[in-house]
Amino acid sequence: MRNWFRPSVTSMEGYAPGEWPALEAGVLKLNSNENPYPPSPKVIAALDHIGAELLRRYPDPLARDFCQKVSETFGIPTDWVIAGNGSDDLLTLLVRACSEGDVRSLAYPMPTYVLYRTLAEIQPATVVEVPYQQKGTDWLLPIDQLLEANAAVTLIATPNSPSGHVVRRSDLRRLAAGLTGVLLIDEAYVDFVGKAADRANLDLVREFANVMLLRTLSKGYGLAGLRLGFGIAQPGLLAGLLKVKDSYNVDAIALKLGEVAIADQAYKTETVQKVIAARKQLATELRSLGFLVWPSSTNFLLVKPPKDIARSLQAALKAKGIMIRYFNQPELDDKLRITVGTPAQNAHMVQAISRLL
Repeated sequence: MRNWFRPSVTSMEGYAPGEWPALEAGVLKLNSNENPYPPSPKVIAALDHIGAELLRRYPDPLARDFCQKVSETFGIPTDWVIAGNGSDDLLTLLVRACSEGDVRSLAYPMPTYVLYRTLAEIQPATVVEVPYQQKGTDWLLPIDQLLEANAAVTLIATPNSPSGHVVRRSDLRRLAAGLTGVLLIDEAYVDFVGKAADRANLDLVREFANVMLLRTLSKGYGLAGLRLGFGIAQPGLLAGLLKVKDSYNVDAIALKLGEVAIADQAYKTETVQKVIAARKQLATELRSLGFLVWPSSTNFLLVKPPKDIARSLQAALKAKGIMIRYFNQPELDDKLRITVGTPAQNAHMVQAISRLL
């Protein structure tokens, strides 16, 4: 059986997403950082206008209408935008196009999004993982070590998962200026940072030809099931990604609904503000129960329960139909990641935790 696959595929573990219960299971699912609120009503209404002709034809391979809507919304040229089947698709394209073996490595700080390592193993490409420097509840980017690695692709998630912290723009700028390879700034959770945060790093793309921003409609727009993301970079960088992408990597329905979602920034902002308010309240309640709660600029919290009960608490909550995320890896095995739900969902979980404690 092993002879069927490349050695790198045989030896790798593969990415393990959060558990997925059936929709009708009645489970409170707070383990995958999904938005607890539905997408814009305009998106739901647009479903009624999906016609047979749209389904009969292949979608636009360059997603031009969707990219145009992104261009108008964020004030960037249309040819600086690329669409993907979720932002993970664009991560795959970047690794596929830029990395290879020992001479074209990937580098990133740890802990972070574990898919980065999986994509490197698939390629395969050498990985340079540099630990974040922790100072209390602060996470300090190991800039010097990342510059020394000078990888073909350096990946920085900001806000980061599972820590929830934002990387300083000055640190990102120093990396962009010092690296000869690509700096990928993964902004999947940027909508939850606060006002105007979604434009904060666009200037780095304008200034540096080796910088790419990555966004998704899964989080702030409440469209995780749609699988649609986009990247922003100068055309010279996007040209290589366009060469290696699937011919029609985003389906026609996703593109049509994505246009509507991007256009309704008012609804997205309203939803995000609800999540931010609920995040603050949830953090306060968990601290009152003895949890250490790291500051978060995302739609989740990284927490350390009192005593050494992270794994057992996650299992006990699961038995009660409440799913949160446990990571069995160094630096995280005494912590939990909890998606911020609605106020009612959060209250239900906190009550269950209180009884278990």
